[in-house]
Amino acid sequence: MLDGLKITDLTLSRGDRCLIDGLSVDLSAGQAQALSGANGAGKSSLLRAIAGFIRPNGGQIAFLSGAELLDADEVRRTHLHLTGHLEGLKATRTARQELMFQCRFLKGSEEAMQAAVERLHLEPLLDLETRRLSAGQKRRLSMARLVSAPRALWLLDEPLAPLDSQWRERIGHLMQDHLARGGMMIAAVHDPLPFDARSLDLGGRA
Repeated sequence: MLDGLKITDLTLSRGDRCLIDGLSVDLSAGQAQALSGANGAGKSSLLRAIAGFIRPNGGQIAFLSGAELLDADEVRRTHLHLTGHLEGLKATRTARQELMFQCRFLKGSEEAMQAAVERLHLEPLLDLETRRLSAGQKRRLSMARLVSAPRALWLLDEPLAPLDSQWRERIGHLMQDHLARGGMMIAAVHDPLPFDARSLDLGGRA
């Protein structure tokens, strides 16, 4: 079971520009790490590197179960979620069709999918095409995969950005419940998370 993430001396570049140089981070079960910094500082790139979509210039990203090193490809397939600042929803699918597709693709259960519908109050939206949803509604639908297919590590890019204050609080409770069950989370943010979390400022452009 995944219960640790260890990043050592990580270096990431985009084109000719170095985004991150010599970064080290340790994350254990029950911990959340907030990434702050200017636009272009490398927050999203770091999340994508952890998820395996960007190859680092140097350093190591290790996934752990206790002291045992886990296979990175297997962890990325089955033990983490990445949600980007773009929702990745198919515009012509209904919210129900989109949620069912994601749940089946990620090997979630019908019971967990129904729990996601209830937790994120999606029932009134299920028969609407996703293109008709507001930005906040799309974010809630996108984040339903976190509940419908539970995984240990959440990588979240600006998860609260399009949400109103009520839903920021509710999603904050969802995150805290995940951590209380031994989950881990790294979130790129501009505003603080609605609960205490470790903070790492990546700096970036003025």
